[in-house]
Amino acid sequence: MNWLRYLLIFVPLAFLAEFVLHHDILIFIFSCIALVPLAGLLGEATEELAIHTGPKVGGLLNASLGNSAELIITIVALSQGKIELVKASITGSILGNLLLIMGLSMLLGGLRHGIQRFDRPAAGVATSMMTLAVIGLMIPTLFEVLHEIHLGRLDVYSTIVSDPALNDLSLGVAAVLILVYILSLIFSFQKPETEPRTPVGVDDHSEEAQSHQAKWSVPVSIGVLAISTLGIVFLSEFLVGAVEPVVEQLGVSELFLGVIIIPLVGNVAEHIVGVQVAIKNKMDLSMAISLSSSMQIALLVAPLLVFISLFFGHQMTLFFSMFEIAMLTMSVLLATIVSQDGESSWLEGAQLLAVYLMVGLGFFYTGA
Repeated sequence: MNWLRYLLIFVPLAFLAEFVLHHDILIFIFSCIALVPLAGLLGEATEELAIHTGPKVGGLLNASLGNSAELIITIVALSQGKIELVKASITGSILGNLLLIMGLSMLLGGLRHGIQRFDRPAAGVATSMMTLAVIGLMIPTLFEVLHEIHLGRLDVYSTIVSDPALNDLSLGVAAVLILVYILSLIFSFQKPETEPRTPVGVDDHSEEAQSHQAKWSVPVSIGVLAISTLGIVFLSEFLVGAVEPVVEQLGVSELFLGVIIIPLVGNVAEHIVGVQVAIKNKMDLSMAISLSSSMQIALLVAPLLVFISLFFGHQMTLFFSMFEIAMLTMSVLLATIVSQDGESSWLEGAQLLAVYLMVGLGFFYTGA
């Protein structure tokens, strides 16, 4: 993962494009590339702090800050009134984790090791939580669709409506989703280890021990965390500010950028780790990365953004387009089917990637 740090050269290039060149496409491209290593450093600093604080507090840190880079990007977008972009980013993050990253992990891991096995009960808990999350997103959407049909003003491509009842419903559903996420953390910390877990991946104790030894001190970890967070805030401002000009000049839709491009920028470092451990035949860890990240986006980040939006004077609701809800439901159902037997193969990975490609094409033409 150290090679990602070479991409830090794009941080000053993004500032150059923003303040000197004033070239919107270069601003967007350089900001996207520069956010990748900064997101990686943010995640690495969080991991280092987690090692220093011990397994319990460390687990809480990872559960709370695992998607902090994307949370920062979406908060910046919210501050600029880009609510549709934020919703698209939430959708894209979940789809990317469940279809793209899980698919790549199964494909590459399966091609190298054949049939791979992972913790079936843990995957079952994660997919059931994802099903609950999709239900939580579906309830405000169905409520508002029926309400708009009743009033005779339904616009299937827009989810920006003025409906006080929808605002209140979204706040209530968001609170419940956050509560369920907190309960899941309590459950995971209290769950007893009934028996030693049998290794399902590469039996490399030296590598595992090395990965749990801190490389940075606490002050260094906090410093990297603070600097990378500040850099992500500035680059997010550049990125979001360049969205509209890029949409106009390149002819791509804001929906497509939100679903495909922005989630990859915020999560690519974590995605690479998920694929790498699958190639090392550690599918337990790979599945945990994909499913846990999806669950955190759906149960914590999305509802948290609903409350954060109140500070910006334009409330974000959990009213998503019917196409987004359909794609989310399909991806969770597919992930559940694939993970229910506790085994994966390269063919299942190829199937997940094929679905992601079709979904991407659908969003490309939906927003065109």
